Amino acid sequence: MASTTSTTPASATASQVLKRDAFGAIHLCQGDDRQWIRRDLRQVRWWLRPLAGMAAAREARVLRRLDGIDGVPRLLHHSPALLERSHIAGLPMQEGRPVNPDYFRRARHLLRALHARGVAHNDLAKEPNWLVREDDTPAVIDFQIATLRRPGCRSRWFRLLMREDLRHLLKHKRMYCPQALTPVEKRLLASSSWLSRAWRRSGKRFYNWLTRRVLRWQDNEGRG
Repeated sequence: MASTTSTTPASATASQVLKRDAFGAIHLCQGDDRQWIRRDLRQVRWWLRPLAGMAAAREARVLRRLDGIDGVPRLLHHSPALLERSHIAGLPMQEGRPVNPDYFRRARHLLRALHARGVAHNDLAKEPNWLVREDDTPAVIDFQIATLRRPGCRSRWFRLLMREDLRHLLKHKRMYCPQALTPVEKRLLASSSWLSRAWRRSGKRFYNWLTRRVLRWQDNEGRG
């Protein structure tokens, strides 16, 4: 289904800054009896603008691909300076603390829907990227580093990324709802991939240095 992306940014009668980082400011905007999220790149430092612009463009492409899936924001507008998406009411996982097994059953279905559209999220280890909505159902946000698989392409690499998405979800399930883990899920958690091992040994250290020292991101990056 094609995205219903507007050609001009929505005008806000009020806005609240949810977060500022090296890739711009995140605003909760209100107007015309609705709310939406705006990522504003206009204050990004000149040397980071190309990277911030690529991340926003990637998220826009992903949201277009995922349009119509319940639990994923809808793209409203994208330009070199702004990205606007629909607002999903809910709490980040670390605040919503989902203890109902049905939440994780629905979350797994949501992951399957993303993967079926050729999208691997790649950042689901972060609890703020999972929302617990008002009806206790899951939603996923922040697709800036997601992977898009080309239509019709069968890739071992993409299957590995899908597996890592699932393992991150199961880690959250082990934290909040361990009694509902199945034997198969426990075996998956116990068998880490070479990608996961390599990330823990080297990639994670560089990522933490880059995001915390250079970009000044916090552990809860992604909230909103």
